[in-house]
Amino acid sequence: MLTAEQIKAARALVDWSQPQLAGASGLSMPTIRRMEGPLGPGRSTAANVDAVRKALEDAGVVFMEAGELKPGGPGVRLKA
Repeated sequence: MLTAEQIKAARALVDWSQPQLAGASGLSMPTIRRMEGPLGPGRSTAANVDAVRKALEDAGVVFMEAGELKPGGPGVRLKA
């Protein structure tokens, strides 16, 4: 599951604003704001989370689960 922090960090990596992510994912600005807020994407539908993940992955982001590759929490990086 994506975290709010991963979404924000991924946007920063590709230099996207919230409106750009909304456009790329086909979601509304309130949905993006809510997913990046204190409750995170956990209250969003699976389809909305998938749309955000796909938009950011298509832009070159790789999402990492906690402990993947190295010890630590979930994270993001750019494709090589």
